[in-house]
Amino acid sequence: MGRFFDALAAPGFGAIAEFKRRSPSAGDLLPSGDPAEFARIYERGGARAMSVLVDERFAGTWDDLRAARAVSTLPLIAKGFFSTSAHLRTAVEAGASAALLILRDLDDETTARLMAEATDLGLDTLVEAHNTEEVERATRLGAPILGVNARDLSTFEIDRRTQLRLLAQAPRDRVIVAESAIATRAQGAAAELVGANAILVGTTLMRAADPAAKLTELVSRPLVKVCGLTRQEDVDAAVEAGADLLGFILADESPRRAEALLDAPETVLRVAVFVGEQHDTDADLVQFYAREDGHRARDAALLREGERVGTVVDLPWLEDDPTHLDRARATEGRVMLAGGLDASNVRAAIDAISPWAVDSARSTEREPGIKDHDKLRAWVEAAR
Repeated sequence: MGRFFDALAAPGFGAIAEFKRRSPSAGDLLPSGDPAEFARIYERGGARAMSVLVDERFAGTWDDLRAARAVSTLPLIAKGFFSTSAHLRTAVEAGASAALLILRDLDDETTARLMAEATDLGLDTLVEAHNTEEVERATRLGAPILGVNARDLSTFEIDRRTQLRLLAQAPRDRVIVAESAIATRAQGAAAELVGANAILVGTTLMRAADPAAKLTELVSRPLVKVCGLTRQEDVDAAVEAGADLLGFILADESPRRAEALLDAPETVLRVAVFVGEQHDTDADLVQFYAREDGHRARDAALLREGERVGTVVDLPWLEDDPTHLDRARATEGRVMLAGGLDASNVRAAIDAISPWAVDSARSTEREPGIKDHDKLRAWVEAAR
């Protein structure tokens, strides 16, 4: 495999940052955009690789790729509607490390031939799928890098739930990329939790006032959770403050019990918190504690559609523990750190263990289940 594959297969979660002057769905984004300038910005922002649209429908040209190559050491993927050997040779000549192959437009024989020719030319390929059949085709063809696009290229409509389902179906021995319409850390994290190695982000970055900062934000960790929400006005305040995860406690014994999940925009993830028993909700994630001695167990499983995707490392019920951070540090996999965190100590905790997420309920309250919006904003700001 080549540089593009190696960059995406590296440990952790990353991003392919895209340069495009316009989008067929969104119209003009930045007609005067300079690909060389954006290549420098994306490298500074920590991109794993850069995508450059070379198709005229996106106001792109092969010279855009050449300009990016002249100033950047990032692996570059040429994006367009490629179907011939000549397209691949042009990509190599322009400095690409990889090329896009869209299964919607290619039959299996052509795709296999282009993948083989790309390998001979030293190019990686990102094979893009939009539905179950295409994911199965990419798998059968042995595509090392499989992209799942949330955008229907015929209607330009976004279907993020279908994208997540398809990402979850993709084989885990491939590099998996979630493409299109990712604007927040929570949306990127949703793709991460179902197996994506990276996200491909274009429009969000082209519209950002500070593209490097936005790129860094999208893949930075920890995520920030505000838990114990019971009122819509508090949900709205948490979203406005920049929380990534919203927690709704659905356990009968909790003084912070919510009657049901409250409304939240798709820019965040909703977490249903259960103790002992759980029931179906439309939450994005479940935080499940066993019940011990009439109250919650110490730690919880973080679940997505019944599959464990992380561990909530918490304090014992109504107790402290000086080994709390040591336990979290020793826990394998994704860790959501909870228990005893507030705006004054969360940065030290993050520096000590580098958790995937941090969680607080009590520190953001004025009374159980009722948020103090100043404390809530201070918590999110400190944790982010």
